[in-house]
Amino acid sequence: MALATEKLLQNLLEITRENLNSVEQLKKQPLDSLNWKQDSESWSALECIEHLNWYGDFYIPEITNKIKTSKYKHSEIFKSNWLGKYFSKSVSYNEDLNKMKTFKSMNPLNSKLDIQTLHKFINQQHQIIELLDKSKKVNLDKTKTAISISSLIKLRLGDTFRVVIYHNERHIKQAEKTVKLPEGNNVHNQCYPPTSI
Repeated sequence: MALATEKLLQNLLEITRENLNSVEQLKKQPLDSLNWKQDSESWSALECIEHLNWYGDFYIPEITNKIKTSKYKHSEIFKSNWLGKYFSKSVSYNEDLNKMKTFKSMNPLNSKLDIQTLHKFINQQHQIIELLDKSKKVNLDKTKTAISISSLIKLRLGDTFRVVIYHNERHIKQAEKTVKLPEGNNVHNQCYPPTSI
């Protein structure tokens, strides 16, 4: 799959801004609603976001370092490979999410969380926006990052961005559906953790 680099980065920037705006809206919800969960095995809205924060803790420094040390200059075209396509698709949001196991180390179930969880995520998104801008100077194919589940597997930087940002979008959509809305018009939908990387 070949994409114009500029178009890819613009699309990822737009999704990141939407993710950022969505979490800004979640900040307006009562803390009880943000901590509400359907059952003991479900994630609350805050647990959905905390899950993303933990991945951000790995990927933001990893991406930052790889951009900083990359010797490969900008290319007009980004070409994904089968591995990048697989991981991107596996974490992408769709209406009919399959329930999938997440790694125990990345499962925030029963964490004690507050509004700082949202503040941290918002801060991470500003960092991602900066990284998307900085990545315009490097080659998104030849610059590669490690992934959280194995230092032996490398993803092309363009695919790493796609995985992180699509994964964010997936769980933010679930967090929004999980929040116990006021006025008795409740929309509940368990946060299903995907097989994340």
